[in-house]
Amino acid sequence: MAERDPTWAGHPDAPPPRAGAGGWARAVRRGLPLAATTFGGLLVLLLVRQVERPLHGLHRPWTPRITQWVCRMAFRWMGLPREVRGRMMDHEGIVVANHSSWLDIFALNASKRIYFVSKAEVAGWPGIGWLARATGTLFIVRDPRQARAQQALFEARLHAGHKLLFFPEGTSTDGVRVLPFKPTLFASLFADGLRETSWVQPVSVAYHPPPGADARFYGWWGGMGFGDALLRVLSARRQGRVVVTYHAPLRVAEFAGRKDLARAAEAAVRAGLEAEGRLLA
Repeated sequence: MAERDPTWAGHPDAPPPRAGAGGWARAVRRGLPLAATTFGGLLVLLLVRQVERPLHGLHRPWTPRITQWVCRMAFRWMGLPREVRGRMMDHEGIVVANHSSWLDIFALNASKRIYFVSKAEVAGWPGIGWLARATGTLFIVRDPRQARAQQALFEARLHAGHKLLFFPEGTSTDGVRVLPFKPTLFASLFADGLRETSWVQPVSVAYHPPPGADARFYGWWGGMGFGDALLRVLSARRQGRVVVTYHAPLRVAEFAGRKDLARAAEAAVRAGLEAEGRLLA
């Protein structure tokens, strides 16, 4: 279920999808190959990682290619067109994006090689937790006492050439707004050893709904269950499209602190959604 947040008080949840016989048939036709590709790819990735880990350690020259292939195939099975604008930065650093759908994980992994930063609880979730661990997700504990340890993890992963990605909004949304970016995780980038070498690249993920559908069609917010959000996409008669836009990277050393950096990244992401006509609130 999407994480509950006071932000959504007074905002009605999307009604449960009414798939009907035709919708369920489409959901099965799309869902079976999607599941087979996802979990089949996970099995192959785990096997390849057994060879990759002892040879390369933190470096992953092979397994990210499997992740990208799986995520690109996912969009093919769903019949959902995906467009990428801009390019991933060459600099060492992190990527931040707005978070409005369970599809974000596929959209961002399909575009470029990235590694997600997630709260520690996700590691224990059935299915999702397995996928997250296998694909190199960095799990963090939301505890100020862990700040130094988390900084060391960030530094090790960044120096290994990993592009780490997190969602600064802290929760998923309805897809037509951007919540204020929380500056907490940006703080690690201002530590000695990272500030002078790190960059932050904002990314906008914009979902255009199917013709005639609610603007929030691909959103996942409030108390909406994952099953409903999944069924809504898989059972759709027609799909919309998703546009992933990579913005100009921001050099950490040019900002006074984490709050200024978070505001600049948020502004870039907002501008990207506004350019796509998706920033409606």
